[in-house]
Amino acid sequence: MWVLFGGGLVAFVFYILAVSVNFLNLFGRMPNLKTLENPKSELASEIYSADGVLMGKYFRENRTPVGYKDLPQNLIDALVATEDARFEEHSGIDPKAMGRVATGLLTGGSGGGGSTLTQQVAKVLFRTRADLNDGILNHVPGLRMLVIKTKEWIMAVRLERNYTKREIIAMYLNINDFGSNAFGINVAAKTFFNKSPKQLNLEESATLVGVLNAPSRFSPVTNPERSKNRRNWVLSQMNKYGYIDQRTYEQAVAKPIVLHYSVENANKGIAPYFRTEVSKSLLQWAKETDHDLYADGLKIYTTIDSRMQKYAEAAIAEHMQLQQKWFMQHWKGQLPWRDETGRVIPNFLQTSIKRTERYKSLFNRFDGNKDSINYYLNKKYKMQVFSWQGEKEMMMSPMDSLAYYKRYLHAGFMAMNPINGQIKAWVGGTNFKYFKYDHVKQGKRQPGSTFKPIVYTAAIDQGYSPCYQRPDVATTFPAVAGRAPYTPKNFEGGFSGRSFTLRQALARSMNSITAWLVQKLGPETVVSYAKRLGITSPIEAVPAVGFGSSDVSILELCGAYSTFVNKGVWTAPMMVTSIADKNDNVLREFVPQTREALSEETAYIMTYMLQASTTEPGGTSVILKTGFKFPYEMGAKTGTTSNYSDAWFMGITPDLVCGMWVGGEDRSIHFRTGAYGQGARLALPIYGLFMRKVYADKSIGINTNPFPKPQQPLSIEIDCSKYYGGQRDTIPYDQKLNQTDLNDLNNQDI
Repeated sequence: MWVLFGGGLVAFVFYILAVSVNFLNLFGRMPNLKTLENPKSELASEIYSADGVLMGKYFRENRTPVGYKDLPQNLIDALVATEDARFEEHSGIDPKAMGRVATGLLTGGSGGGGSTLTQQVAKVLFRTRADLNDGILNHVPGLRMLVIKTKEWIMAVRLERNYTKREIIAMYLNINDFGSNAFGINVAAKTFFNKSPKQLNLEESATLVGVLNAPSRFSPVTNPERSKNRRNWVLSQMNKYGYIDQRTYEQAVAKPIVLHYSVENANKGIAPYFRTEVSKSLLQWAKETDHDLYADGLKIYTTIDSRMQKYAEAAIAEHMQLQQKWFMQHWKGQLPWRDETGRVIPNFLQTSIKRTERYKSLFNRFDGNKDSINYYLNKKYKMQVFSWQGEKEMMMSPMDSLAYYKRYLHAGFMAMNPINGQIKAWVGGTNFKYFKYDHVKQGKRQPGSTFKPIVYTAAIDQGYSPCYQRPDVATTFPAVAGRAPYTPKNFEGGFSGRSFTLRQALARSMNSITAWLVQKLGPETVVSYAKRLGITSPIEAVPAVGFGSSDVSILELCGAYSTFVNKGVWTAPMMVTSIADKNDNVLREFVPQTREALSEETAYIMTYMLQASTTEPGGTSVILKTGFKFPYEMGAKTGTTSNYSDAWFMGITPDLVCGMWVGGEDRSIHFRTGAYGQGARLALPIYGLFMRKVYADKSIGINTNPFPKPQQPLSIEIDCSKYYGGQRDTIPYDQKLNQTDLNDLNNQDI
């Protein structure tokens, strides 16, 4: 018997050594010492605002670790009592538990689980049943589980040598899956109870420990009764091992599970459109530097100001809710998709549906069979849809859904600091969950008159003064290469014949004088200045270039207007300031990209020109002074495209440049009149609502000083008051509309 015992002991030792070194590749790999000392689990990368607010995360497994000091004692007690009552007594393997399991197997009964907490950490952390399961014997029935368990024993002992008991407890709670896309106790506490782990009470801790055994089976969301029974069993274990007394146990089991359930996802959090756009550049950086954005626990620090972002989102929601109401009334009982003559576009929905993923999926599924495709396109389903009154459930077919959403107006908004290029607010649309398309960078539309300042910049640079006078008369571009003669008209349709200074002309957004400047300068000159000011989208050198005939993005226009404020220095809009690893070691810092684009004098004169829009009688943006009553210097420019398809507004202050656009998903969907569809009415109020909140929030510290003047005296005259004469009281029809009807714009006291 002694020989057999000794031989068995020697064989066992050799077996353990053989598994440890993967003898002849019989048992599969073991983690090396470096991996054991630095075990890695997937950690969510976190993205922060400039003022230190967590905006959201990038993850495959939503996991954010916490230290032992951040764990409540009742959670630790619940875990030990339930999973490993002798945790403090063993060194990774519990002989009593293993003996109990062996006895159960020999007698045909159940001995319960024999794995210690440390073994469970090894199983999850090193994926012993997947990644380390590649040896020859792993494919032999009966031996596979023995080899796996042996590896877990070995690694458990090694973990106990490398880590303290507290570190192992923290590791266990950080790596395990709690269901509902919550990995680790930190995310689980927030998901189920909207708390940090430290704030969990006894019942909540017991609930989460109970979930660990089988997250789906014991989920308090999908299986509340089963979860409560499991929680009560955990509490009974705590009572059994002396962690809580009988009275505490009885009081706890009598309480219901009270959830504050919310699953983190990409649709939630601060600035979701911005986060999506940032992820594109981060993925490229991660690829180049061998990082994993979704697993390395990176910390991304952005330029966004969470307060400004909140105000921008609120302004969009407040304004667009009312505009949508008016739009639905405007087209009540009629189809809004119209061609340039105002006629309904035939087969509009049938053509549009073919661009959707639903149609493409059905086309592939039924090999292009029209009858089958049309059947499912017109079959009604119960679906959640967006509305400004909140989500609602409706019976709709895919065709119904398309028609429903095509009637919605969309918007984009961006605010940036023109001095350093930092983007402070980014709202890519009205609701990220339902409308993923980003209208700040991804979307490009004709900018209308917001492009005119580029024409005037070229004129100022060529020696024209803001006080230069030009009569309001027609300018005709002759026919060229088959193109018909082109005579741009003013907004009101005619020409007054009176003379206006260039400053007045820009303030009133007069097409006649802009057309004359384009003709004098040449379309090619205007295009070259657009490129100097950071416009990278293709711009056609055509007579209509000065009226924004080529598509651009809000992002590009904000960069261009920032050049005026930043003394002629173009600064690329900047989204991220730095990236750090999970231990806060800085991996990359970003600096603004800049280049000299204009002289300081030209840039200042353009800020002076743009201010006229808010101060000159007839200015397209006087409502900012007369309605919103902003007392500070600000420049502005409205923009409206043909048929009112696109409404734009650009606003500048000494340290903030804002751009916004409003329109339909398709250019054929829009208001029919300027009374509703012009930029001063459909886009400008977003700026007013936003700036009102920004100025009111003293913690932001927005600059209210005048635009700084150049140190050197100006070489041209800018005081045009002596040229005005009696024309200062003349206000064109469209501007009268701004000042009267805009007072009722949002049914607000503005």
